[in-house]
Amino acid sequence: MKFLLSRWVRVLSACCAIPIAAGCTSMVGFGYEHADRIAAWKADQYFDLNGAQKDDFHTRFARFHEWHRYSELPDYASFLASARERIEHGLTGSDIDWFVEGLRTRYRRMARHAAPDAADMLATLIPAQIDTLEKQWQKDNRKFAREHKLDGTPEERLRARARRTLSQIKDWTGSLSDAQERRVQALLADVPDTERARYEDRGRRQREFLKLLEERSSGRRQFTARLSQWLSDWETGRNPDYQRATDEAWQKRVRLYLAVAHMLTPEQRATLVHRLQNHIDEFRRLAQSGNPAPQTAASGG
Repeated sequence: MKFLLSRWVRVLSACCAIPIAAGCTSMVGFGYEHADRIAAWKADQYFDLNGAQKDDFHTRFARFHEWHRYSELPDYASFLASARERIEHGLTGSDIDWFVEGLRTRYRRMARHAAPDAADMLATLIPAQIDTLEKQWQKDNRKFAREHKLDGTPEERLRARARRTLSQIKDWTGSLSDAQERRVQALLADVPDTERARYEDRGRRQREFLKLLEERSSGRRQFTARLSQWLSDWETGRNPDYQRATDEAWQKRVRLYLAVAHMLTPEQRATLVHRLQNHIDEFRRLAQSGNPAPQTAASGG
């Protein structure tokens, strides 16, 4: 889901949430400070923007970036500080659900704030730029299929999932023993394979977006509301079977994460807490840097 309408949201998510998932503090600061360039490059990649659109995008993203820096990053630091305390007191299933819901809530808040500016940008698209988007999606979908081994056997897809999961865990803990890795792989084998259904759901979202673009001349208020809803409510319209499989897979993953938390050595746990604290410190530093920009009604929020 990497489209122009959400460059504001998704680039900043990439600059914050993705490095967090990987435990990479340095990438948070570097990516955040250069988010404007990353956003502009991605928007042009997906839509081949003309000069006027690029200038407009830069102005709107800069405004959104400043709002996010001063309004959102302090909250991120507090949120992660609460997460650190929960980890230090012993992780529970409700803690994991709390954390995931917290990420969703903060993403939706960004989406609602970005929607008015994004709607204005999308209203300027011409048919050739929508064709460019569809071609880029085709590349993205092929990459997803390749990385998730959709044409492979169930065993190949499981090995691919195991590699991704183990890499994510080790980014936070520093390392895992052979026994720990085998335990993670065994638990992951019990998680339903939803990769093909995820791929099909990507297609659903893409088709919904193209349909939404047909409404971009229907009036700013209506289009903005529809865009905000599409961006925030990604689960609406899912195939019921896929939703049930997703719910089951999530419950199994919660058990996996709890098992990992309980098997960590004191050294691994200390590494996890230390890296989490580094993110907290980095968000606080970023929130205090630069010069606060006045908020405008055009930004929404």
